[in-house]
Amino acid sequence: MARTERYLLGKLWKIALALPEATERLSHGQPAWFAGTTRQFMSFANNHHEDGRVAIWIAAPLGVQEALIEDDPARYFRPPYVGPRGWVGVRFDLPEDPDWAEVAELIEDAYRLVAPKKFVAALDAR
Repeated sequence: MARTERYLLGKLWKIALALPEATERLSHGQPAWFAGTTRQFMSFANNHHEDGRVAIWIAAPLGVQEALIEDDPARYFRPPYVGPRGWVGVRFDLPEDPDWAEVAELIEDAYRLVAPKKFVAALDAR
């Protein structure tokens, strides 16, 4: 299936905006998602500085970035700027679709990492 930017963003919006108090706005010219208005947990990167990748960059708990990259270096990578803080990149420009259930879990984990406790409690109460 051809994955257009619109298709990918639609999937990402559905996952991210289902989280309590999640918002989306442009950051550095690309869509980015926040827990509330200030705590970013994910950003979309379409050919960032002509790197050829269509991906998301997501916050990740300590050690997750390394484990994902080791397990599947074609899909996961260390993004610029936020990679040194543990964020991980997830590529969508590969021939095969990602495991969307896994992507949703990673997004939820990213949200939990940065969201205020009351937002996480609201998520857990669902």
